[in-house]
Order: sequence, then C-alpha cells, then structure tokens
Amino acid sequence: MMKKEFVIALVGQPNVGKSQLLNALSGANLKVGNFAGVTVEKYEATLVRDGITLNFIDLPGLYSLDDFSKDETVTKDFLMYSHYDMILNVVDSTNLERNLFLTSELMALGRKMVVALNMDDEAQKEGIDIDSDYLGSMLNIPSIKVSSIKKTNLTKLLDRILAVLKFNYEENKLKFSDEVEDELINLAQKIDEIGFKKEGVSSRQAAILFLLEDKNFYTASHEDPKLLFLIPEIKKVFDNIKEKTLNSSIQDALIDEFHSFARGAAIDSQKFVHKKQQSITEKIDSILIHKLFGIPIFLFLMWLLFQATFTLGEIPMGYIESAFGWFGKSVAANLNDDMLQSIIVDGIIAGVGTVALFLPNIVILFLGIALLETTGYMARVAFLLDGFFHKFGLHGKSFIPLVTGFGCSIPAYMAARTLKSQKDRLVTMFIIGFMSCGARLPVYVLFAGAFFAPENAGNVLFAIYISGAILGLLAAKILRVLVFKGEDEPFVMEMPKYRLPSLKLVWFTIYSKSLMYLQKAGTFILAASILVWFVSTFPSNPTIEQKYNSMIESANLQINKTELENLKQQELMENTYLGMFGKAIEPVFAPLGFDWKMSVATVSGLAAKEVIVSTLGVLYSLGADVAEDNASLQEILAKNISFASAMSFIVFVMIYLPCLAATAVFAKEAGERKYTVYLVIFTFATAWLLAFATYNVVSSL
Repeated sequence: MMKKEFVIALVGQPNVGKSQLLNALSGANLKVGNFAGVTVEKYEATLVRDGITLNFIDLPGLYSLDDFSKDETVTKDFLMYSHYDMILNVVDSTNLERNLFLTSELMALGRKMVVALNMDDEAQKEGIDIDSDYLGSMLNIPSIKVSSIKKTNLTKLLDRILAVLKFNYEENKLKFSDEVEDELINLAQKIDEIGFKKEGVSSRQAAILFLLEDKNFYTASHEDPKLLFLIPEIKKVFDNIKEKTLNSSIQDALIDEFHSFARGAAIDSQKFVHKKQQSITEKIDSILIHKLFGIPIFLFLMWLLFQATFTLGEIPMGYIESAFGWFGKSVAANLNDDMLQSIIVDGIIAGVGTVALFLPNIVILFLGIALLETTGYMARVAFLLDGFFHKFGLHGKSFIPLVTGFGCSIPAYMAARTLKSQKDRLVTMFIIGFMSCGARLPVYVLFAGAFFAPENAGNVLFAIYISGAILGLLAAKILRVLVFKGEDEPFVMEMPKYRLPSLKLVWFTIYSKSLMYLQKAGTFILAASILVWFVSTFPSNPTIEQKYNSMIESANLQINKTELENLKQQELMENTYLGMFGKAIEPVFAPLGFDWKMSVATVSGLAAKEVIVSTLGVLYSLGADVAEDNASLQEILAKNISFASAMSFIVFVMIYLPCLAATAVFAKEAGERKYTVYLVIFTFATAWLLAFATYNVVSSL
C-alpha cells in the first residue's frame, strides 16, 4: 500500500528561484524554522494533492557537494543522513551547464529525483531552447520546464513528482569515462561481495563517496569492521584511476568527470535560437554598477529608505499611540486597586505599547531590504563595494551579512558563512554590531523625534546608520592590521539577473519578521516590562509618601502641588531596587552624560534593544507630566535629558553589544569562546570611548 505522506528536498544552486518556486507551489503556505543543532533558517511548506501530503524542505543553496561553507554542509548532511523520499532539483534554465554540475553530483546519491528547469520564460527571451524530454531521457530523470514567476507547468511538475513517488527507484544514467566507470563498477562489486552496507547508500554511491574521500562517510564507516577488508581495494582503485587519468588527485579526477557529464548533457539538450543581444540586466547594470555613479546611486537608495522609514512610519504611529493611550485610560478607569492599575497601565501597557508603536518603522525597513534582495541588486552592491571594502580589510562578500545586519544581527552572523576565509568571516562578524539592527530603530526614532525637527528626523536616521557603517569599516581596518592578519581572498560571486520581486515572497518576509517583532513585544518584552515595573515600584516607602503628601495638602497653588508630586515620584523611584541599581552603576556612565535612568536602560538593552524604549517608557511614565493629555515620551525625554547626553546615548546604543540572543549566535558561529569575550570587551570599550568623546565635543559647542 502506498504511503500518504512524503518528504521532498528542494536542492539547487544559489539564485535559481527555489524559494519562489516553493512559494508558487504551496500558495505562500511557508513555515520558517531552523535545522536541528544549527542556526540555519529552514523554509518548509506542505501541500496536499490527490489525498497525498507533500512536505517540501527548501535546503540552503550550494554550487556543489564540496561543503565549503556551513550552509553547504547543512545541505550535504541532510542529503546524506536525513530521511526524505525525493530530491526536487531546481535548475536555472539560463545557466544549464553550470547547474547540471550539481545535478550530476545529486545523481551520484542514487535517490529518486525530478529536475525542475526553472526560469524557462527568461531562457526563451534569451533565445535558449531546452529539449526537456531529451534531457530527461539522457538523465533517466523527469525534467520539466517551469517558471515560478509566470507559474507555468506547475501542475505538470506536481503530477510528475507524484508519479515518481508512486514507483520504485529507477537507476539514473550518470556515467563517467570508461577509465573511471570500470573502476567504479569493480569497487561497487567488491563492496557487495564483502557485505559492506550503509542504510540508504547504494554500493555505487558508497564507491563514489570513498573515491571522493568524504570525511563524514569515512567516519561513519569506521564503525563497520568490514571496512578493513575494503581499504586495500579502495587504494588499488585510487592508483588505477590516477594512472589512467594522469591526475594526481582522485577528487579532481571525479570533479572533471562531473563537469564533463554536465557539459555533454547541456550541449546535447539545448540550442540557441538567435544571437543574444544586450539583455535588460546588462542595460541596468551599465547604470547601477557604473564606476562613477554606482556608489552615489546606492547611497541615495539607502537615504530614500531611511526617509521613508521615518516619514511614512510617522503616520500610523500617531494612531497606534492614541490607541494605546485610550486603552490605558480605559483600563485605569475600571480598576480601583492602585497596585493592579500601576502594573497593568504603567508596566504592561506602557512598556509593550511603546515597543509596538514602532512596528510601522520595522515594516518599512524590512520591506526595503527585501526588495533590494529579491530584485538582485544586493549582489551588485557587493561587487561594487569590493574594491572599497578591500581598503578596510574586508571582502566584497562581507556586504551581504553587513547589510543584513541592518535588519537583524542574528541572520547577519549566519550570512557570514558565505565567506570562505576564517579571518574574513571573523572580521565581518566583529563589525556586524556597528550596522544598526531593526531593534535599535525604535531608540533612534524616539530620540530623533525628541531632539530634532520632524522634517530633519529622516536625515538624522540616515546619518546614524551611515555613521555606524563608517565606524564599522574603521574598526575592521584596525582589527585586520592588529589582530586578523593575512592575505585577502579574491572576490568571486555570481551576479543573478534582475527580476521583479515576488509579492508573495516579499509579503512573507515582512510578515514573518514583523510577527517575530510582535511576539517579542508580547512575550519577552512583556516579561521585561513587568520586571522593570516591579523593580521600579518596590520596596514601597511610606515615610517618603507621608512626607510629600502632607506638603502637597498644605500647598496653596496647583503648580506647587504638581512640582511636589513630581519630586515625590522621583524620590520614591530613587529608593526602589531599580533606583539603587541605577545609582550603583551611575558612576560608570556619568562621564557619558547619562543619568541613572539612562544607565539602567542601556543595561536592559542587553536583553533586547527594544527593551530600552520600553524601560524608558516605564521609568518616565511614573511622573505627573505623562498624565497630561498632550504629553508624550519624546517630550518627557527632551525636558529631562540634555542634547549632548542624548547624542552620547545614541552613539553608545549604536555600538555596544547586540542582544544576548545575537551574542549566543555569534558564539556558535565564531567557534571559540575567546572570540565572544573579545567581542564583549571590544564593543563595550569602543562604545564607551566614542560616547565619552561625543558628549564632551557636543557639550563644548
């Protein structure tokens, strides 16, 4: 009886449209998770067709199974050792030969396969005609021409997938040159004769893995004592292939075989209908990566993004602020218990509401980054900035994790895996924190709105982000000269074609990131807000309350009563647990112009940078000024903090350690604990020194 649920692994090289194809097949029914034991994002989708459940897993893109980077290792390990029923190999039809190299390696795994020849619409525009039926017969693997953008042949693709799943595995037609093929057949026969078996690995596949000297396969095979009898046979095959191919490296010999197979399959199955003219991509590139205009255009686009983040985000922010204000007053009016009223209104609503207020800014920022990525522009900027980056000891590919850092440091640290050199990777990871993540954006918007005119706030945001990036480049140069010495790696990167962004994919990116932000506000930040409320309320001090209450009762003018009420709240706050802690650490931050409330906010920001805003919201909401209808947190900050202190605070927040979650990911990606210790010392020391300099310079003006 045929089973009713299958797991399908989506495999392909980078920029072949795997995620877009998955989105088109599933109708945006995507889920985001992590692969077990590693911080690599995993996209999954489930589709039910003809009563059969298909679970698709989108594996990280890779050029070959050589597993140079961590992402590639995840994909290879999944294909080698995880349970799945079939491989859906997504191929870029406009680069058939290069993509078929990976296809040939996948064929060596001996698993059920279907090849999706994606971007067929683009191939036709370029005059490329692929005979998919002939290619399928050559490989003995169904090959279907599809377009994830135009959504053509998706039904046919699903039908072929179901057909392949229903029947037993048929061996594909991966064949090498006679010299290598004879030796592979001999080794596979010896493996069968000796009785060496690995679950899910055929004897032919085992022979290929032995010849490729796959470390993981050798490690797993050492548990089987029969390997001892195989080693002499493997060595004999090694020597024979080296002698026949005149190649000193078996790995190189097999890679040449894969290339030859891919080249032959591509030549025989495709033809070029007409002479290729200058493509739209080449026309756009002549402007966007122009040696003179390229970087100014990029800076203009960044400026435009931050302007939109503030100016467009300001419109819904007003409605959100009014909604939370109304909600807080409504709740307060229906609660008679002062303590309960305080925890709900001043703690939960003030803390979470202040963070939720900045959701529109987060949405706009992630929208801009998603559009830049999905159109193919990000890769161009990496190429454009390579020469500039090398002057600071960075690789051109460092741009991808660095610009990802403007969204969130966690995926930025993971994106650094694309850098092959350990030194390049570490330098990049050390300065990702200088690229202000989305969690810092609420802090910047809050202070920009408090200390600058609304028409200048967008420019201020742009200046903050650019300043952080410049400081990061300078820090990279220092680290490269003093710590991470060594030769620079050459820049090699594929330039994907420009494409119109998939609205569903962009929407899914924004939705998932925004939901993550709101989940933080509803769980982690909610807990932090309650904690901040608790330590800023207890221990209660009846003596101070009685002293000020008697003074307030005897005061004649309302203005005097208001001043006394504020003084009472201030003195009560200073004698709470939070006040005591703030006073204890104030000497460390006093040279930066911070009062104890700002000092506490920076420490709370270690949990998550959004908590800085909620902490300030809770602390400053306890004064009588906030109860006035026309008051806001920005106005309160402007009254209580000097301009120099505000600028110093922004600089400190811009540079010091990312959140604890991001730091944990850094520790895992860096590999050694000492680098995490260095990161903590490096970021805090740099932040303190630059904030100190900022405070003194601005104060002297």
